[in-house]
Amino acid sequence: MKPSLALRVFLALMLTILSGASALAAFTPAQVLNYTRAGDLHVSPDGKKLAYIVLSYPQDWKPRVRILDIATGKTDEITPKGKSERSPQWSPGGKTLAFLSNRGGHTQVWLMPAAGGAAAALTACKNGVSDFHWSPDGTSIAYLAKDDAAPSEDEGPQIADDERELDRLWTIDIATKKVARLGETGYRIDEFQWQNPSRILVAATARPRVEEHTDAIYSVSVPDGAIAKTSQPPLPFEDLMVSPDGKQFAVQATRAKGPQPRDLFVGTIGGSDLRDVSQPVDRAVVQMLWHGNIIFMSVQDGFYTRLYKLSQGAKPEEIKLPLSVGAFDVAQDGAIAFVGEDFNHLQEIYLRAPDGAIRQLTHMQAVPVAGHLAPTTLFHTKSFDGTDIEAALVNPAHAQGKLPLVLLVHGGPSSRFTAGYYWETAWAQMLASHGYQVLMVNPRGSNGYSEDFMKANRGDWGGGDYKDLMAALDAVIAKGKTDPNRLGIGGWSYGGEMTMWAITQSNRFKAAVAGAGVYDQQAEFETEEAPQGDEWYFGTPWEHPDVFARNSPATYIAKAKTPTLIFDGEDDAANPTGQSKGLYRALKHMGVETRMVLYPNEGHSPRKGSYNVDMFQRLLDWYDRHLGNAR
Repeated sequence: MKPSLALRVFLALMLTILSGASALAAFTPAQVLNYTRAGDLHVSPDGKKLAYIVLSYPQDWKPRVRILDIATGKTDEITPKGKSERSPQWSPGGKTLAFLSNRGGHTQVWLMPAAGGAAAALTACKNGVSDFHWSPDGTSIAYLAKDDAAPSEDEGPQIADDERELDRLWTIDIATKKVARLGETGYRIDEFQWQNPSRILVAATARPRVEEHTDAIYSVSVPDGAIAKTSQPPLPFEDLMVSPDGKQFAVQATRAKGPQPRDLFVGTIGGSDLRDVSQPVDRAVVQMLWHGNIIFMSVQDGFYTRLYKLSQGAKPEEIKLPLSVGAFDVAQDGAIAFVGEDFNHLQEIYLRAPDGAIRQLTHMQAVPVAGHLAPTTLFHTKSFDGTDIEAALVNPAHAQGKLPLVLLVHGGPSSRFTAGYYWETAWAQMLASHGYQVLMVNPRGSNGYSEDFMKANRGDWGGGDYKDLMAALDAVIAKGKTDPNRLGIGGWSYGGEMTMWAITQSNRFKAAVAGAGVYDQQAEFETEEAPQGDEWYFGTPWEHPDVFARNSPATYIAKAKTPTLIFDGEDDAANPTGQSKGLYRALKHMGVETRMVLYPNEGHSPRKGSYNVDMFQRLLDWYDRHLGNAR
């Protein structure tokens, strides 16, 4: 019987809807990469405005400054098209916004009236400014910049450890534009904060040539530039902060003396009472700020980031928020502006009022993926030695039959996967929309868990951490929805290294994507720009060559059979490009299918939007071809 006209129209309409939904579900690289990330939040002193930065791949990941009216939600982006601006800071009185901008060429400090009007450059440094802070009285700004006599990067021979290349500490008077240089030569200043209008606290080292953690806290006199050591926090440390009354300071350091700062230490300036105030939480601190006598801090807790407040003499108290927390700031009335996200929500900025009510302030996202994300499930499993491992499984919506799976490995190693939408989860969501399961594991060595868990892969990259990855993978396969014959692996940085490692340890993966990884630990140590972290894990190659060899994929490369796609930036200084080239040459020599793609004028993490789109298309095609998932 022929269906009625009404039924035929209905069926045609449903077919159109379903085909449209299917097309929407299969995200393109350009779609999944068209998202916005926000950070560096600063509420104005009167609580009426919020300055912050945004980054997006359509803008080549250049930071841009936006100002939001908190009452109305009206947002203005003050950064001219194609320029890069960051570090927005309100003057103490709130009448002026200062920020770093390259709109005039080299990055300088610029000032703009808070009430509106044209911005103007305050500094005019030949080689640009790297950091700055307002003085407590708002009459001057201190900043870090090289001396104008320092050679530029494209001028003549480049001399290693040239003392002239070090940033100096300067002050500039807002009214008169008078500039003064503070401190002495021979110091490398990494951070600074004003203690009071006449003194500046700096994190610096008097041994800049030594490629180890040697920073200490120094006090610099503004009137005469005299410098004196005041404290030695545990090394390494970072994120120097000074209390509002100028009597105390705080840094992120570590009880384990590495591999990275994760604990919050507070002490009296010039005193000997420095103590770890975050120990009761035993999770890595992300950001902290002082608000009167209260310290607010965000901490990593598994895949989520929580917000705590710490009153003097009390244990940290969690501030319950509905989303994982990114950057945050606290207004004078106690309202909290924060970036919120999770597996189901892309980043937006929210305001938690003093009474606990939460209001969304921004609507930044224009990406098609918003509201159409593949479901992500957290689960725990036991590794080979009983260690509890947390992982996240992204499942394609409405998929049937046994599915191909890609094991995605995070960077670090002392990093983690988080509940949110960023580069790695965009990778995962794109694959899921094309019918793949994607497994994201936080193995031992990841941050977001106990200090012992973070230290557990010391000298053992590819040991327990690799077994953790395999344990989580086996747990997923045991559920019966995964095709064990269509497994892929991939990752960037440490994730790229674990990908390189995996193809030398097992032939179970049919496709691999290795981005900016480490192939030979000794060669990498000898050529990377900052070997201090690797030294904590392995020592030095001339003292422990066996450790470096044992932890190198190069040692076992003859066992590799997996087709491998390799990515890197040509100017990668963290894991120099020679590492990717070494893997490529070895695989070619042994007849393993491989392809290497290098992106010019890019470092460890390519920022140009078109390069990232190209990268995502290539990795999708690679998995499709080798895992039999081509559409």
